[in-house]
Amino acid sequence: MRLRVAGLVAALALLSACGRVVPPSTAGRPGARPPATALQIGVHPGPPIGTLRFTPTNARKALAAFAASCSRLSLRTDNSGLTQPQDWAAPCQAASGWPAEDAQRFFLTWFDTAQVGEGTTYVTGYFEPEISGSRTHQPGFDVPIYRLPPDLVRAKPGDAPPGPDGKQPLGRYDANGLFVPYWDREQIEDGALAGKGLEIGWASDPAEFFFLQVQGSGRLRAPDGSIMRIGYAGENGWAYTGIGSVMNSQGLIGTGPGQYPGSMQGILRYIREHPDEGRALMRQNRSFIFFRDTTGIASDPGAGPVGALSVPVTPRVTLAADPAFVTLGAPVWLSTDRPEVGGLWVAQDTGGAIKGANRFDSFWGAGAEARRIAGGMSARGHALILLPRSALARLPRK
Repeated sequence: MRLRVAGLVAALALLSACGRVVPPSTAGRPGARPPATALQIGVHPGPPIGTLRFTPTNARKALAAFAASCSRLSLRTDNSGLTQPQDWAAPCQAASGWPAEDAQRFFLTWFDTAQVGEGTTYVTGYFEPEISGSRTHQPGFDVPIYRLPPDLVRAKPGDAPPGPDGKQPLGRYDANGLFVPYWDREQIEDGALAGKGLEIGWASDPAEFFFLQVQGSGRLRAPDGSIMRIGYAGENGWAYTGIGSVMNSQGLIGTGPGQYPGSMQGILRYIREHPDEGRALMRQNRSFIFFRDTTGIASDPGAGPVGALSVPVTPRVTLAADPAFVTLGAPVWLSTDRPEVGGLWVAQDTGGAIKGANRFDSFWGAGAEARRIAGGMSARGHALILLPRSALARLPRK
């Protein structure tokens, strides 16, 4: 769920793909996703872990992030099928007291590499935006930020056909007890959830809030200077539609008369110069993101937002991944055509459009530099998942 701020190709890649890559055949269907898991497309042994070129700093940061994820690894069902909770017990116990200065040896001792499918990866970037907002509804702050509604549920078996992943779709039960798709962006913006006590905050600018939803987390800066952090809590079940791609298809992206740069700033300028068309453009993305207040979760005020593992994400270490293909909490090795995104990372987050094998979104932190790097990130290369050796020994080979 990520922004692009530099370059036409990168901007369209983000705005058409992230939001937390959705295949064209699934666009617009609630709950759609690629019909596969890691085991179904095949897992192969990778090169020996000793052949990877760790750097001490990279390894040290990755060890800290991995150790922070360990409390969740033993509690979660691994939807990728790559591991079982007991596979992580010994590495996590070792990580808790492992000397940071010897982090490289930790990974060499406890892990080896696996390749999911062909291993071909595509990596974008995200960061933590900050927008004007308030915990309370006051003049100038009229855009509601909603928590996850209690009536947003998965269909009971028999009430709706399962999706390609075998899961029941997200939606709601209407007054007649029939399962229907959940309210989409237009319906929510028109008041479908108003008056239900679901507001956790209010934003001042609907376009800025739209892009914060694309990111999936961010900060609200109140008039008194206080900061409220909000994190991804869920989505309404509608597939993400990238408005950059919509603008491109309409001939609005480019350098000619009446066209706009393919960047966040260019798209925002179009929305503000054409308010009615801009509002209709944003509503073509029927997906809507719900949030939770994550202000007090991280003890370190400089830590990143809380990710899908309920631990703060770390700049230049955290990846958002599809949990059907990567164990959340597992280290990931990237080798790409963008050197700054290469090296050791940890899968600690998810995203609504980060779907499929070896599709990742890299986290770069907050501020102007993070925004610049994340905005221009569009990397291709190869990915390896680092798994405990017990898990690798058990996996079927295809």
